[in-house]
Amino acid sequence: MSYSEEKIKVPRFNEASGFYTTKKRSKIMSKIRGKNTRPELLFRRALWAQDVRYRIDNKRLPGRPDIAIKKHKLAVFIDGEFWHGYDWEERKAKLKSNRGFWIPKIERNMQRDREVNAQLETLGFTVFRFWESEVKTNLKTCINDVMVYLQTGDYN
Repeated sequence: MSYSEEKIKVPRFNEASGFYTTKKRSKIMSKIRGKNTRPELLFRRALWAQDVRYRIDNKRLPGRPDIAIKKHKLAVFIDGEFWHGYDWEERKAKLKSNRGFWIPKIERNMQRDREVNAQLETLGFTVFRFWESEVKTNLKTCINDVMVYLQTGDYN
């Protein structure tokens, strides 16, 4: 299946493109994790405690879900608010520096999330996406959503 929406073009983040960064900013950005973030670890521990077994960052599935349970055709993503556009219209207005890079970058991330959801659904997977803050503040609710799905057997 091909995704019909035209891909958003993200400019290169370098000085030649007019984007400048400080050594301090570069150091801060290098510390940002792409996997095994604290909310992911919390979520995984809670699932494991419920005797749910899973795979992490499954390379064979589109989008490499943070947690995949193939037996139940379930893919779980735990998305960071900044990177995946939580409350985007409000946050977009608050971006002050390098707007020419960050707005297309985050909008492309959001577009890619929609593409990945569609690809997984085509493969028969159910996709759960939780915000990091949601996992931190309402872990029980997030785990309960997954457990209800697994126990109802909607995946057959």
